[in-house]
Amino acid sequence: MDLNQPPGENYANPKTCLFHVLFKAGALAFYILSALFFDSFVIIFVVTVFLAALDFWVVKNVSGRILVGLRWWNEINDQGESIWKFESLDQESLARMNKKDSWLFWWTLYLTAVAWIFLGIFSLIRFQADYLLVVGVCLSLSIANIVGFTKCRKDAKKQLQAFATQTIASRMTSTMQSAFSLKCIEEMQFEMSSDTAMFCPANGGLRYRLQDL
Repeated sequence: MDLNQPPGENYANPKTCLFHVLFKAGALAFYILSALFFDSFVIIFVVTVFLAALDFWVVKNVSGRILVGLRWWNEINDQGESIWKFESLDQESLARMNKKDSWLFWWTLYLTAVAWIFLGIFSLIRFQADYLLVVGVCLSLSIANIVGFTKCRKDAKKQLQAFATQTIASRMTSTMQSAFSLKCIEEMQFEMSSDTAMFCPANGGLRYRLQDL
């Protein structure tokens, strides 16, 4: 992830960027300010977790696909094993992705998790087990997206390396075949144009040059 914001480039998908940030900020802001307006822990828990869940869904299924060209999900096979599934755009499309969109996507993803960690430490210091539960749920959702998209990005890089290796090998094979074919043609032309004679028993043992045949 590039730590520096790309200069001189506008966001290609401003609406998607807005919703990518909106639910993160909403969940954090409501959790921090809720104590000033609500006395009910149930309301704080439900609204905060609901906003965090909305953010999880939007990032996983919408903003990740549009801003960085990646998508992940998890399946359980017949043996009960967890299987990671990844989708990514083709390499040319990934190379054309807007750098500012990508920068915003990754930075907000990591900073949100850091913010929940600090809030969790604060709740732990104040011995607020109930609020620590809220933070734990929101942090788990945030980390799930971080892990999923990080794995997806690594998988896309592996596909790029495999594609590059296959392309280089294919070009080398094609070049070698072309060079070998050209060499064979040159040798055949040389033999056909040489003065080498051949012996023909059917014609009384006369020798003919190849160019006379």
